[in-house]
Amino acid sequence: MPHSFGARARTRHLFARNFRESGSIPLSTYLKTYKVGDIVDIKANGAVHKGMPHKFYHGKTGIIYNVTKSAVGIIVHKQVGNRYMEKRVNIRVEHIKHSNCRLDFLRRVKANAAAKKEAKEKGVTFNLKRQPVGPVKAHHVSTKDNRPTTITPVAYEALV
Repeated sequence: MPHSFGARARTRHLFARNFRESGSIPLSTYLKTYKVGDIVDIKANGAVHKGMPHKFYHGKTGIIYNVTKSAVGIIVHKQVGNRYMEKRVNIRVEHIKHSNCRLDFLRRVKANAAAKKEAKEKGVTFNLKRQPVGPVKAHHVSTKDNRPTTITPVAYEALV
């Protein structure tokens, strides 16, 4: 039997719109400002066929290197064999969104700046390095009003 290996092969569910998210594309998608250096997530919108990325790039994150009227150029690292190749793909704005991957980092930078300023005013030294979460402190579990229970499986019954 024929077998398709085309660009949109095996994308029936990949490019499908989510439940109750079909229909016209919100205007906010087109009004977002993208700048060179922004980190974006690629998620193809099945309603727009123009400027759609290849299925491989769906779900990938990249950095914008070029901005045009209705599309952006994105650098994505693709694993080919044992190396990562820098791929440059041009994708329309309907298929991308700003990534949240740097939000935690930016929040930490602001918190560190505020803590550093506060420590400087007090005149104390302050360690800004992140510390791993330690083990849970030792505690006693009382069995008073908390009787141990034995759990047994329920016998199988064929309900016909």
